[in-house]
Amino acid sequence: MKIAITGKGGVGKTTLASVLAHLFAEEGKRVIAVDADPDANLASALGIPKEDAERIKPVSDMADLIEERTGAKPGGMGGIFKLNPKVDDLPDGIGYRMNGITLLTMGKIKAAASGCYCYENVLLRSLLRHLIVERSEVVIVDMEAGIEHLTRGTAESVDVFVVVVEPGQRSMQTAKTVYDLAKGLGVHKVFVVANKVRGPEDLDFIKKNIGEMEIVGAVSFNHAIMEADMKGSSPYFYSADTVHQVKELKKKIESSLS
Repeated sequence: MKIAITGKGGVGKTTLASVLAHLFAEEGKRVIAVDADPDANLASALGIPKEDAERIKPVSDMADLIEERTGAKPGGMGGIFKLNPKVDDLPDGIGYRMNGITLLTMGKIKAAASGCYCYENVLLRSLLRHLIVERSEVVIVDMEAGIEHLTRGTAESVDVFVVVVEPGQRSMQTAKTVYDLAKGLGVHKVFVVANKVRGPEDLDFIKKNIGEMEIVGAVSFNHAIMEADMKGSSPYFYSADTVHQVKELKKKIESSLS
């Protein structure tokens, strides 16, 4: 199963990604968790010790690796480089492993106007395509509020695109934009997860404002999530209620694909 998770910054998509990763691993499945958000926090949310998390280097910052695989030096101008670099060995070679989960931190896809980042982008997109299209593991991608990492061919192979929202107009607007982008790239199943829900009024607000998008589950506001963050631990180990709610929406996602 390949799941991409996105939403406005701060809505809780990384929390959802981390709990889903642990739930799949708990079932004995091999999981690749991909942090494709430039504001990388998935390592902490998975419960990776702070000292180890700080040593994890984003793929986009691995200049030697980029040059080795693409044949071009990052930051260079022009020249010839490989459009299909070898990436199939990278998850095992550079991924951080814990409890059946392999973490890959991608780094930032740079905009074309910000200079020549073609080589970095080629490697990142090739790696993501390999993970989503060719790997047999469960792949969970924690993305920023957009889908810059996905090309059409890669997006079409995503089984489920999950947009995390919270009660608030800005979150709704971001969700609608991402939904349209995902559909435009050929993603067939796009679901909404309502997060930080304090009660029925919050859930009603979200239902009234998401348009044609389908809610696959809701996760309640929970102080235990904040406590886990403060302690640098995973919500999976701190909040039984959150784990139960994510487990229920996981079942619905799986049943939608059967």
